[in-house]
Amino acid sequence: MTNDAELDLSRVDLERVPRHIGLILDGNGRWANKRGLPRTAGHLAGEEALFDVIQGGLALGVGWLTAFTFSTENWDRSPEEVEFLMWFNEDLLTRRRDELHAQGIRMAFSGDFNDSRVPERNRRHMAEAAELTADNTAMTVVFAFNYGSRAELVQAARLLAEDTLAGRIVPDSIDAQALRDRFWLPDMPDVDLVIRSSGERRLSNFLLWQSAYAEFSFPGILWPDFDRHALVDAVVDYQHRDRRFGGAVDAVDG
Repeated sequence: MTNDAELDLSRVDLERVPRHIGLILDGNGRWANKRGLPRTAGHLAGEEALFDVIQGGLALGVGWLTAFTFSTENWDRSPEEVEFLMWFNEDLLTRRRDELHAQGIRMAFSGDFNDSRVPERNRRHMAEAAELTADNTAMTVVFAFNYGSRAELVQAARLLAEDTLAGRIVPDSIDAQALRDRFWLPDMPDVDLVIRSSGERRLSNFLLWQSAYAEFSFPGILWPDFDRHALVDAVVDYQHRDRRFGGAVDAVDG
Protein backbone atom coordinates (compact mmCIF):
# COMPACT_ATOMS: atom_id res chain seq x y z
CA MET A 1 0.00 0.00 0.00
CA THR A 2 1.56 3.29 -1.07
CA ASN A 3 2.16 6.16 1.32
CA ASP A 4 2.44 9.69 -0.01
CA ALA A 5 3.95 11.16 3.17
CA GLU A 6 7.27 12.90 2.63
CA LEU A 7 10.17 10.48 2.66
CA ASP A 8 12.49 11.04 5.63
CA LEU A 9 16.08 10.66 4.40
CA SER A 10 17.66 12.28 7.44
CA ARG A 11 18.51 8.84 8.89
CA VAL A 12 20.26 7.68 5.72
CA ASP A 13 23.93 8.11 4.85
CA LEU A 14 23.41 8.90 1.17
CA GLU A 15 27.08 8.14 0.49
CA ARG A 16 26.58 4.52 1.57
CA VAL A 17 23.33 3.56 -0.11
CA PRO A 18 23.33 0.00 -1.55
CA ARG A 19 24.18 0.08 -5.22
CA HIS A 20 21.95 -2.90 -6.00
CA ILE A 21 18.88 -4.04 -4.07
CA GLY A 22 17.08 -7.30 -4.84
CA LEU A 23 13.37 -7.55 -4.04
CA ILE A 24 11.51 -10.82 -3.46
CA LEU A 25 7.88 -9.71 -3.63
CA ASP A 26 6.37 -12.23 -1.23
CA GLY A 27 2.94 -12.27 0.37
CA ASN A 28 0.56 -11.03 -2.33
CA GLY A 29 -1.65 -14.10 -2.05
CA ARG A 30 -1.74 -14.05 1.75
CA TRP A 31 -2.56 -10.34 1.71
CA ALA A 32 -5.57 -11.06 -0.50
CA ASN A 33 -6.67 -14.12 1.49
CA LYS A 34 -6.68 -12.12 4.73
CA ARG A 35 -9.16 -9.75 3.10
CA GLY A 36 -11.34 -12.41 1.52
CA LEU A 37 -10.18 -11.39 -1.94
CA PRO A 38 -8.93 -13.50 -4.87
CA ARG A 39 -5.16 -13.95 -5.11
CA THR A 40 -5.15 -11.79 -8.23
CA ALA A 41 -6.18 -8.80 -6.10
CA GLY A 42 -2.98 -9.28 -4.11
CA HIS A 43 -0.89 -9.09 -7.27
CA LEU A 44 -2.63 -5.86 -8.29
CA ALA A 45 -1.94 -4.35 -4.87
CA GLY A 46 1.64 -5.63 -5.10
CA GLU A 47 2.19 -3.63 -8.29
CA GLU A 48 1.38 -0.40 -6.45
CA ALA A 49 3.85 -1.35 -3.72
CA LEU A 50 6.59 -2.11 -6.26
CA PHE A 51 6.27 1.22 -8.02
CA ASP A 52 6.18 3.08 -4.71
CA VAL A 53 9.43 1.32 -3.79
CA ILE A 54 10.92 2.28 -7.17
CA GLN A 55 10.19 5.92 -6.31
CA GLY A 56 11.89 5.42 -2.96
CA GLY A 57 14.90 3.91 -4.70
CA LEU A 58 15.15 6.96 -6.95
CA ALA A 59 15.03 9.30 -3.97
CA LEU A 60 17.75 7.31 -2.20
CA GLY A 61 20.00 7.18 -5.26
CA VAL A 62 19.92 3.38 -5.61
CA GLY A 63 21.57 2.35 -8.87
CA TRP A 64 19.85 -0.99 -9.46
CA LEU A 65 16.62 -2.59 -8.24
CA THR A 66 15.83 -6.16 -9.27
CA ALA A 67 12.28 -7.36 -8.65
CA PHE A 68 11.44 -11.09 -8.72
CA THR A 69 8.18 -10.90 -10.68
CA PHE A 70 7.81 -14.52 -11.92
CA SER A 71 10.01 -17.49 -11.14
CA THR A 72 10.70 -20.65 -13.11
CA GLU A 73 8.85 -22.46 -10.30
CA ASN A 74 5.72 -20.30 -10.58
CA TRP A 75 4.53 -22.39 -13.53
CA ASP A 76 3.40 -24.92 -10.91
CA ARG A 77 0.65 -22.57 -9.73
CA SER A 78 -2.92 -22.97 -10.94
CA PRO A 79 -3.43 -22.39 -14.68
CA GLU A 80 -5.75 -19.50 -13.84
CA GLU A 81 -3.14 -17.71 -11.72
CA VAL A 82 -0.36 -18.34 -14.27
CA GLU A 83 -2.55 -16.94 -17.04
CA PHE A 84 -3.32 -13.88 -14.91
CA LEU A 85 0.38 -13.33 -14.16
CA MET A 86 1.25 -13.50 -17.86
CA TRP A 87 -1.41 -10.90 -18.62
CA PHE A 88 -0.49 -8.87 -15.55
CA ASN A 89 3.21 -8.63 -16.43
CA GLU A 90 2.34 -7.67 -20.01
CA ASP A 91 -0.18 -5.05 -18.86
CA LEU A 92 2.27 -3.64 -16.33
CA LEU A 93 4.83 -3.05 -19.08
CA THR A 94 2.41 -1.31 -21.41
CA ARG A 95 0.98 0.93 -18.65
CA ARG A 96 4.18 1.80 -16.77
CA ARG A 97 6.83 1.86 -19.50
CA ASP A 98 6.44 5.48 -20.54
CA GLU A 99 6.20 6.64 -16.92
CA LEU A 100 9.51 5.01 -16.05
CA HIS A 101 11.12 6.22 -19.27
CA ALA A 102 10.11 9.81 -18.45
CA GLN A 103 11.91 9.46 -15.12
CA GLY A 104 15.12 8.34 -16.80
CA ILE A 105 14.80 4.74 -15.60
CA ARG A 106 16.30 1.94 -17.64
CA MET A 107 14.12 -1.17 -17.80
CA ALA A 108 15.96 -4.47 -18.11
CA PHE A 109 14.83 -8.08 -18.01
CA SER A 110 16.45 -11.27 -16.80
CA GLY A 111 15.05 -14.73 -17.34
CA ASP A 112 14.58 -17.62 -19.74
CA PHE A 113 12.79 -16.00 -22.65
CA ASN A 114 13.42 -18.96 -24.93
CA ASP A 115 10.90 -20.91 -22.86
CA SER A 116 7.99 -21.67 -25.19
CA ARG A 117 5.54 -21.15 -22.32
CA VAL A 118 6.31 -17.40 -22.28
CA PRO A 119 3.82 -15.77 -24.67
CA GLU A 120 5.36 -14.05 -27.68
CA ARG A 121 3.54 -10.82 -26.84
CA ASN A 122 5.27 -10.69 -23.44
CA ARG A 123 8.66 -11.12 -25.09
CA ARG A 124 7.85 -8.40 -27.59
CA HIS A 125 6.79 -5.89 -24.92
CA MET A 126 9.91 -6.62 -22.85
CA ALA A 127 12.17 -6.14 -25.87
CA GLU A 128 10.43 -2.86 -26.75
CA ALA A 129 10.73 -1.53 -23.19
CA ALA A 130 14.40 -2.49 -22.96
CA GLU A 131 15.17 -0.82 -26.28
CA LEU A 132 13.23 2.36 -25.48
CA THR A 133 14.92 2.88 -22.10
CA ALA A 134 18.39 1.49 -22.91
CA ASP A 135 20.19 4.84 -22.61
CA ASN A 136 18.53 5.98 -19.37
CA THR A 137 20.84 6.42 -16.39
CA ALA A 138 18.77 7.51 -13.37
CA MET A 139 18.35 3.89 -12.21
CA THR A 140 18.12 0.41 -13.69
CA VAL A 141 15.04 -1.58 -12.74
CA VAL A 142 15.33 -5.25 -13.61
CA PHE A 143 12.24 -7.43 -13.89
CA ALA A 144 13.31 -11.00 -13.15
CA PHE A 145 10.65 -12.78 -15.19
CA ASN A 146 10.63 -16.54 -15.73
CA TYR A 147 13.82 -16.31 -13.70
CA GLY A 148 15.58 -19.03 -11.76
CA SER A 149 19.18 -18.73 -10.67
CA ARG A 150 19.98 -22.41 -11.19
CA ALA A 151 18.64 -22.22 -14.75
CA GLU A 152 20.76 -19.11 -15.35
CA LEU A 153 23.90 -20.89 -14.10
CA VAL A 154 23.15 -24.00 -16.18
CA GLN A 155 22.70 -21.91 -19.31
CA ALA A 156 25.92 -19.98 -18.66
CA ALA A 157 27.83 -23.24 -18.14
CA ARG A 158 26.35 -24.65 -21.37
CA LEU A 159 27.40 -21.56 -23.36
CA LEU A 160 30.86 -21.70 -21.82
CA ALA A 161 31.18 -25.36 -22.80
CA GLU A 162 30.08 -24.58 -26.36
CA ASP A 163 32.60 -21.74 -26.63
CA THR A 164 35.34 -24.01 -25.28
CA LEU A 165 34.59 -26.77 -27.76
CA ALA A 166 34.51 -24.24 -30.58
CA GLY A 167 37.93 -22.90 -29.55
CA ARG A 168 36.62 -19.42 -28.70
CA ILE A 169 37.99 -19.73 -25.16
CA VAL A 170 40.68 -21.99 -23.71
CA PRO A 171 40.04 -23.85 -20.45
CA ASP A 172 42.93 -22.21 -18.62
CA SER A 173 41.36 -18.78 -19.15
CA ILE A 174 37.99 -19.71 -17.65
CA ASP A 175 37.30 -17.76 -14.48
CA ALA A 176 34.32 -16.34 -12.62
CA GLN A 177 34.01 -13.43 -15.04
CA ALA A 178 33.92 -15.80 -18.02
CA LEU A 179 30.86 -17.50 -16.52
CA ARG A 180 29.26 -14.21 -15.54
CA ASP A 181 29.66 -12.87 -19.07
CA ARG A 182 27.19 -15.56 -20.15
CA PHE A 183 24.46 -14.71 -17.64
CA TRP A 184 21.11 -13.44 -18.87
CA LEU A 185 22.07 -9.89 -17.83
CA PRO A 186 25.87 -9.79 -17.76
CA ASP A 187 26.17 -6.13 -16.72
CA MET A 188 24.20 -6.68 -13.51
CA PRO A 189 26.40 -5.84 -10.49
CA ASP A 190 26.50 -7.93 -7.34
CA VAL A 191 23.55 -7.47 -5.00
CA ASP A 192 24.26 -5.53 -1.80
CA LEU A 193 20.91 -6.00 -0.08
CA VAL A 194 18.16 -8.58 -0.61
CA ILE A 195 14.75 -7.73 0.84
CA ARG A 196 12.15 -10.47 1.13
CA SER A 197 8.79 -9.34 2.43
CA SER A 198 6.31 -11.39 4.49
CA GLY A 199 8.89 -12.69 6.97
CA GLU A 200 9.97 -15.74 4.94
CA ARG A 201 13.73 -16.32 5.21
CA ARG A 202 14.99 -17.93 2.03
CA LEU A 203 16.27 -16.94 -1.40
CA SER A 204 14.00 -19.25 -3.39
CA ASN A 205 16.42 -19.53 -6.33
CA PHE A 206 16.82 -15.74 -6.69
CA LEU A 207 20.20 -14.31 -7.81
CA LEU A 208 22.23 -16.98 -6.00
CA TRP A 209 25.52 -16.00 -7.66
CA GLN A 210 24.96 -12.25 -7.50
CA SER A 211 23.95 -12.41 -3.82
CA ALA A 212 27.08 -14.23 -2.62
CA TYR A 213 27.96 -11.39 -0.22
CA ALA A 214 24.58 -9.67 0.05
CA GLU A 215 23.05 -8.56 3.31
CA PHE A 216 19.49 -9.75 3.94
CA SER A 217 16.37 -8.09 5.29
CA PHE A 218 13.25 -10.10 6.16
CA PRO A 219 10.61 -7.63 7.33
CA GLY A 220 7.40 -9.20 8.54
CA ILE A 221 5.37 -7.16 6.05
CA LEU A 222 3.30 -8.67 3.27
CA TRP A 223 4.46 -7.21 -0.02
CA PRO A 224 1.36 -5.06 -0.78
CA ASP A 225 1.96 -3.28 2.56
CA PHE A 226 5.63 -2.61 1.79
CA ASP A 227 6.44 0.90 0.58
CA ARG A 228 9.20 3.49 0.15
CA HIS A 229 9.31 4.10 3.91
CA ALA A 230 9.88 0.41 4.60
CA LEU A 231 12.66 0.55 1.99
CA VAL A 232 14.34 3.36 3.92
CA ASP A 233 14.08 1.31 7.12
CA ALA A 234 15.80 -1.62 5.39
CA VAL A 235 18.57 0.62 4.04
CA VAL A 236 19.17 2.20 7.47
CA ASP A 237 19.48 -1.28 9.00
CA TYR A 238 21.86 -2.29 6.19
CA GLN A 239 24.06 0.73 6.93
CA HIS A 240 24.51 -0.42 10.54
CA ARG A 241 26.06 -3.72 9.45
CA ASP A 242 29.77 -4.45 9.09
CA ARG A 243 30.34 -5.90 5.60
CA ARG A 244 33.72 -7.70 5.62
CA PHE A 245 33.47 -9.86 2.46
CA GLY A 246 35.31 -12.72 4.13
CA GLY A 247 37.80 -10.52 6.01
CA ALA A 248 38.44 -10.73 9.74
CA VAL A 249 36.96 -8.47 12.38
CA ASP A 250 39.42 -5.71 13.31
CA ALA A 251 41.09 -6.22 16.68
CA VAL A 252 39.91 -3.93 19.46
CA ASP A 253 42.64 -2.21 21.49
CA GLY A 254 42.66 -2.56 25.25
